[in-house]
Amino acid sequence: MTRIDFHSNVPDKLNYTCRLIRKARAAQCKIVVFDNNKAQLEALNNALWTFSEADFLPHVMAGDRLAEQTPVILTYDDTVPLPHHDILINLTDVSPAHFDQFERMIEIIAIDENAKLAGRERYRFYQQQGHTLSHTTAKTT
Repeated sequence: MTRIDFHSNVPDKLNYTCRLIRKARAAQCKIVVFDNNKAQLEALNNALWTFSEADFLPHVMAGDRLAEQTPVILTYDDTVPLPHHDILINLTDVSPAHFDQFERMIEIIAIDENAKLAGRERYRFYQQQGHTLSHTTAKTT
């Protein structure tokens, strides 16, 4: 069963996600990032190229011919076939389809009230399904 971690009170989802990806890659994990907002996903794509001069975070869009060999996959379509299922990072306010195919999912919850309400609903939904849940509040410093 998928382990689900909630990271709430995130003031800058883009930067926070880049840091999470860097940490997961340091642990040799493969990551899929889901965001149904194409503009935000493109911003993340660009940020991953410039996030850190010291770290290379190889990534491609889902469906790319190099996806199987690339450790970080970005997608705006949560129904597309994916080459790996270690970690799913959800940047949306909805439960991704097929999230239960992943060993772990990280829900990123922004600081605004709508995001918090949607996050609480998803938390209850996953809890009712019996998933192992954890919660971390992002440091806003």
